[in-house]
Amino acid sequence: MGTLTTEELLEKVRLAFKSAFDIDPRSITIDTVSTEISRWDSMGHVTLMTSLERTFGLTFDIDELMEMENVKEISRVVQSKLERIRGALIQ
Repeated sequence: MGTLTTEELLEKVRLAFKSAFDIDPRSITIDTVSTEISRWDSMGHVTLMTSLERTFGLTFDIDELMEMENVKEISRVVQSKLERIRGALIQ
């Protein structure tokens, strides 16, 4: 899996939100924060992280899970992991 454009990444993040919370994916923007989504509480966070792992084929460690408190941070962590995987595959 290579580097995604910001829009491609956001589109996949939106799909993960739809899967986790059954919400309109168009309501998710790069600026969305947890307080804007009523079901994004501590248990919702676990559901969302599981959905993100399935969507991107990744696993997250506890530090990454704690960092992903908004869509901007989710995008940053996912992109960083994808780039590390891509770099490891090239070497």
